[in-house]
Amino acid sequence: MHRRIRRAAFAVAIVSTVTLTGCGSGFSDAPAGEDGQLSTGDGALTVLYGPSGQAEIDAMTEAVDAWSKDSGTATNLVAASNLDQQLSQGFAAGKPADVFYLSTDSLAGYAENGSLLAYGDQLPNKDDFYPGLVRSFTYDGTFYCAPKDFSTLQLVINTDLWTAAGLTDADVPTTWDQLRTVSQRLTTPEHVGLGVSGEYARLGAFMVQAGGNLMNAEGTEATADSPENVEALQYVKTMLEGGEAKFAKDLGAGWGGEALGKGLAVMTIEGNWITGALSKDYPDVKYKVVELPAGPAGKGTLQFSNCWGIAADSKNQKAALDLVERLTSADQQLAFSKAFGPMPSIRSAADAWRSDNPDLVPFLDGVDYAQGVPTVKGSADVVTDLNSKLESLATGDPAEILAQTQTNLQALTGR
Repeated sequence: MHRRIRRAAFAVAIVSTVTLTGCGSGFSDAPAGEDGQLSTGDGALTVLYGPSGQAEIDAMTEAVDAWSKDSGTATNLVAASNLDQQLSQGFAAGKPADVFYLSTDSLAGYAENGSLLAYGDQLPNKDDFYPGLVRSFTYDGTFYCAPKDFSTLQLVINTDLWTAAGLTDADVPTTWDQLRTVSQRLTTPEHVGLGVSGEYARLGAFMVQAGGNLMNAEGTEATADSPENVEALQYVKTMLEGGEAKFAKDLGAGWGGEALGKGLAVMTIEGNWITGALSKDYPDVKYKVVELPAGPAGKGTLQFSNCWGIAADSKNQKAALDLVERLTSADQQLAFSKAFGPMPSIRSAADAWRSDNPDLVPFLDGVDYAQGVPTVKGSADVVTDLNSKLESLATGDPAEILAQTQTNLQALTGR
């Protein structure tokens, strides 16, 4: 996920204390995929993940150790300080982790070079995952890996500052025009109405609300320079010019959550990861979450997810798949949600999650109209370039910014 939370550096691998033996399948190691069967072996599984903090480390350790005890398969649980780097180094050395967090923008590269086991269709609960998440982890028509959880963007409001401005629940904006009007009313010399990170992973929600996005729904065609996207960025530019909206960095904040927590902005656009950050860093700030206002095309937001990747070279794919099935079960996903905040990736857990998190329901409601970020190989670099241009959106030309992004994406997709 695209979290803007300061992460601690977990430089030391956490090795599970489970050292069970004797309960394996009894099969000798078999090369993956030779006869269409999963490889089996009696070695320990290495699980590589990128934690957001100690709560996630504790929850993962508890879950994986419990599976190890039940299955009889030992595990090495590694909390990465730089997940992308450590994952790629493992593959380059020919010793990849068996199971690992894999982002949407990394899927295509690893799938294309044969590094991943495509196990999605073997999952007993494959039809339970939200369709949009399945699309995000589908490459060349193949569902590769199970979405482990997800987040969406919504509008987060500092309720004390909102009330101080004389606003009530009746003033919550439901359209772009209302958002701008409310932002103007909330802006004072002390704080701005809307403070948001100046990047695609936030501003892209406006593109979806206008009926666009950087690529089509299938992720096969670049659509960055569409009139809808130009309209979306022009709307944001107008708010920046008017002073009722500012980018977080221009407020002296690292991200929208910090701007909200410090009282520099009354509203921000963030994902459900903001809840943990606010409770930790700004426990006295009162806030509420509402759905983002609808744009010309209706409601829209972005979704972010990682999947549980399994290495094609794993010596024990069968055990790896069994572990993933456990980790994506309803009970385990709900436990993870309580521990460190993500939303379950399966529909069967939705009612329980809503009951447990009544104040955060708008984030889950967003799954019905959320769109994913680009997943084509190389798209991360294109988005990085776009972000550098968006930093100067207040004085830039939205059409020119998006035209360059269109060219860059077309170079990847051919269309």
